[in-house]
Amino acid sequence: MTIEVTHELLVVEQRTPEVRRRRWEQKYRIVLLVADSLAAVAAAFVIHVAYGRWTVALVLPPTWILAMLAHRSYDRSALGLGTEEYRRVLRGAVALPALAVAAYWLFTRDSGLLHDMTMAAVPAVAIALPARYALRRRLHRRWARGRDGSATLLVGPARGVVELAAVLRRGGPQELHAAGVCLSDPENAGEIRKLGLPFFGGVDNMNDVIQAMGIGTVVALPAPEFDASVLRRMSWTAAAQGIDFLVAPVLTDVSAARLAVRPNNGVPLVRVQAPNLSRIARLPKEALDRTLAALLLVLLALPMLLIALIVRLDSSGPAFFRQQRVGRYGDHFTMLKFRTMRSDSEALRAELEHLNQNSDGVLFKVKQDPRITRIGSVLRRCSVDELPQLINVISGRMSLVGPRPPLPEEVEGYPPEVKRRLLVKPGLTGLWQVSGRSDLPWEEAVRLDLAYVDNWSTTLDLSILARTATAVVRGTGAY
Repeated sequence: MTIEVTHELLVVEQRTPEVRRRRWEQKYRIVLLVADSLAAVAAAFVIHVAYGRWTVALVLPPTWILAMLAHRSYDRSALGLGTEEYRRVLRGAVALPALAVAAYWLFTRDSGLLHDMTMAAVPAVAIALPARYALRRRLHRRWARGRDGSATLLVGPARGVVELAAVLRRGGPQELHAAGVCLSDPENAGEIRKLGLPFFGGVDNMNDVIQAMGIGTVVALPAPEFDASVLRRMSWTAAAQGIDFLVAPVLTDVSAARLAVRPNNGVPLVRVQAPNLSRIARLPKEALDRTLAALLLVLLALPMLLIALIVRLDSSGPAFFRQQRVGRYGDHFTMLKFRTMRSDSEALRAELEHLNQNSDGVLFKVKQDPRITRIGSVLRRCSVDELPQLINVISGRMSLVGPRPPLPEEVEGYPPEVKRRLLVKPGLTGLWQVSGRSDLPWEEAVRLDLAYVDNWSTTLDLSILARTATAVVRGTGAY
């Protein structure tokens, strides 16, 4: 393989990937520091207005920045990642009262300052988190336009590269974007060309590709040919070029919170923590589900009554659609929805089997389904037909967030690994909904549901709830 390098490319690449990466990282950190400082100043002003003391205005900004630094909220490992970044900010906010107590006992006995610093944590977080969210969205828009990203070279077997490339593409804007591939099995290059990715030969060409293409990150995938000595040499090559070297794990769809490096006699073993699905761990979720569902039902009671009346007037049949679904541990329950189809829709299903959009799995979905009523199409497009499921949430049979509630006949066709979806309650919304809903192929829907079960956390639930509003407005996959 020969790589042509023009004079203009050589001039551009005099600015190494490390220099370019460091530049955007430094700018982003400076902006974060300014945003956090302004959030602390604004929080101090709120405390001054509430209690009439200015001392906190002098102490809070540097203390807040110190708390953010202590919890590594400016580390590169958290930049632009969202959940992990927000978690570190919250930890810093929790540490703020502790720092205030320490300062009270060690330096001053000003109880007013102790009170103000403790109270300031709430407005500081309330301002800092939205600011970081806005900055993260701006960074993601730049990544989507190909700016500030890291040109990534994927190195490994064709099958692993294909899977990783699919993950990178479906994950939305991110720092890493595949710029080329070096294969441990070059004879399978045809699979890479189908993806439209540049193929640069075998692993021996890695060093030349890095220099010629301005690669900023190398990702090595597991391969039988890659023993410890090969990976070590790869890391040396990346270090000599001043770029990042990442090793992709064999496991996928595992959240970073479940991974930890445990050295053992110089061997860095990665520990994968089992998901905690115990009843005690899920008590906060249960409380949040039922509280929010009850609140939403109170707020939406009149609109739901109006929708029920419109459904009855639009076509013959009941306002609500009742259907047996399978919940946690395989228990059956009656799920409620606003009726969006004709009363004889089940009898007509066999006639529409050839139009099924999910013929690759057990789901049945038809675009422009003739069984859907006029008002039903509107309700589905806006996802309003799901609102009666709030009653199922209050009764404890469903959750606000979880896997899609399956039909009994679907569950009968599940292979053993897919039945893992039944370890948690089905949800009114979930990863499947915010990622495309009915547009997703069966295998992708299953992957998302299993990823939710394995990586569940309260933070993930809140993130999905926040993304649900955007998914509903877009209407993607709603039919």
